[in-house]
Amino acid sequence: MAMSNTLVPLTFFMMLLVQTMADIDPNWYDAHATFYGDAAGGETMQGACGYGDLFKQGYGLATTALSTALFNNGFTCGACFQITCVDDPQWCIKGASPITITATNFCPPDYSKTTDVWCNPPQKHFDLSYKMFTSIAYYKAGIVPVKYRRVPCIKSGGVRFEIKGNPNFLLVLVFNVANAGDVSSVSIKGSNTGWIPMSHNWGQNWNTGMNLVGQALSFQVTTSGGKTLELDSVAPSNWQFGQTYEGNGNF
Repeated sequence: MAMSNTLVPLTFFMMLLVQTMADIDPNWYDAHATFYGDAAGGETMQGACGYGDLFKQGYGLATTALSTALFNNGFTCGACFQITCVDDPQWCIKGASPITITATNFCPPDYSKTTDVWCNPPQKHFDLSYKMFTSIAYYKAGIVPVKYRRVPCIKSGGVRFEIKGNPNFLLVLVFNVANAGDVSSVSIKGSNTGWIPMSHNWGQNWNTGMNLVGQALSFQVTTSGGKTLELDSVAPSNWQFGQTYEGNGNF
């Protein structure tokens, strides 16, 4: 029997979804979770990944800070995780659905402490926004055991690039990255140059000392999943520092 026209796009979409899921580790791992900030989430803005206003950048309050063991010197910034509260019937909210969050900050270790060293190596720990923590556990718990796994990041629109710095030190924040979410390498190309590898600076900020003022900018972005996307003419030749430009594609 011939496949109907309506089933063709659905089948194609499912094939893409299966491929996307295959790129993400499906296994669940043990960790713990706490929270920081209040219900409004003001204290969760900014942070060690280099993001700014998380609402404007599309992350909202569905965010977390990662312990040293997960943060990977900032390379995990942008990755998405699914988390569920486990093995604590007193503090886990019964029947609560797993939450999906994005890594946007760092939970620093405190080597002066001998107890409650949740963010110290080798602990795997999530310091969630208040909103996310109280979606799976009662806030009075303070800390709960969880299970987590990597999941694809679902994004709207193209990969975005915020250009900062000065003519001799170009600093670019890469965000709104779909699928793997975290970026492992970036190259930049001016309209008068070849591809120039950028150096990892901090979080998801990448830099080059090449003066590219007055040239249209293109980018090659590679994620932790090993996929590379070339985004041509992302920023026009009259681009300005402090502005964000959106590529015409995503992972």
